[in-house]
Amino acid sequence: MTTAVAALIVAAGRGLRAGADAPKQYRRLGGTPVLCRTLAPFLADNRIGTVLVVIGAGDAPRYDEAIGHLPKSARARLASPVAGGETRQDSVRAGLEALAAIGFTGNVLVHDAARPFVSIALIERALAASAQHVAAIPALPVTDTVKRIDAAGLIEETLPREQLVSVQTPQAFAFQPLLVAHRAAHAAESIGFTDDSAIMEWAGHRVATFAGDPMNLKLTHSDDFALAEQRFARSLVTRTGTGYDVHAFADGDHVWLGGIRIPHSRGVTAHSDGDVALHALTDAVLGALADGDIGSHFPPRDPQWRGASSDRFLAFAAERVRQRGGRIDHLDLTIVCEGPKVGPHRDAIRARIAEIAGLRLDAVGVKATTSERLGFTGRGEGLAALATATIRLPEPE
Repeated sequence: MTTAVAALIVAAGRGLRAGADAPKQYRRLGGTPVLCRTLAPFLADNRIGTVLVVIGAGDAPRYDEAIGHLPKSARARLASPVAGGETRQDSVRAGLEALAAIGFTGNVLVHDAARPFVSIALIERALAASAQHVAAIPALPVTDTVKRIDAAGLIEETLPREQLVSVQTPQAFAFQPLLVAHRAAHAAESIGFTDDSAIMEWAGHRVATFAGDPMNLKLTHSDDFALAEQRFARSLVTRTGTGYDVHAFADGDHVWLGGIRIPHSRGVTAHSDGDVALHALTDAVLGALADGDIGSHFPPRDPQWRGASSDRFLAFAAERVRQRGGRIDHLDLTIVCEGPKVGPHRDAIRARIAEIAGLRLDAVGVKATTSERLGFTGRGEGLAALATATIRLPEPE
């Protein structure tokens, strides 16, 4: 049985060292709030069932404004935010207690909201580590010489850097041991832990490491924001992908097309809701990303996708584009069938696709045609969809 996974995003800090008049997690990078960029890859990963954000006291309006930049389907996956405490340690404990209150058991990834460049690959490594260890953290080898100094700034010792690593988030833990360790540290009034792995060490657990990501920058000082903006200022290159899907008709009284339920004399045979339009669009976006296809991310043999609403698939693909610093310029769809009639529903389909993908209406084209009574669609045995996605991605460094 698959272990449940939650992501706990710590966004309660004030970020005073980063300057500006708002906490750093709510500042904009490339026009998008830092918090949204941080949340996107966690919300896009279907293995993470719960995403909970811990926010600062009085930050609810900032939080609501920030997540308004996410697509509606992504916002729907967020649990209600929880107010944090005076320290990071207090805030993480508040988030853990909130998860415990809803009966969560499983593994938890704890991540700092000020790390908006967390990659999908790093999250995958964290998930893999959580399946093998009670506690595991991303680590990078130290390349600079490290020295210990005294209060006057004089060198006391040169440390062997081959035994040292720098630590990042997301950190992966078995939920119950981490909750117990936090409660014990709170009861003992033990403070000053800079990350959750230190609390687990204090509680007697061994902490494993997995490969970190040098690009996983933490925004701490104003210079960090300048560097981050440079990343988003890189030239964008145009990529195009195509998608195709087909489903056979079966007994039923409706079909789903572009996220719209359309009455019809037949249904379709499918593992999910059988929306050929959204399936084709999802494959087109994934194709433009060179990121597999819908079946590789949502295997049809996996029972969790039985009857699933296909808007989740397209929203997932759209988030993959955004997380890579890209944007979707246009989605174009052609539906091929003898029936049902698509024309009366065209505007609703366009609007729904735009909502799912987080696009303007004029960035979505929908067409419909018959196959002149030729082939399986012409014989009324099923329906098909063809899609093209045009996206822009930052040039590789």
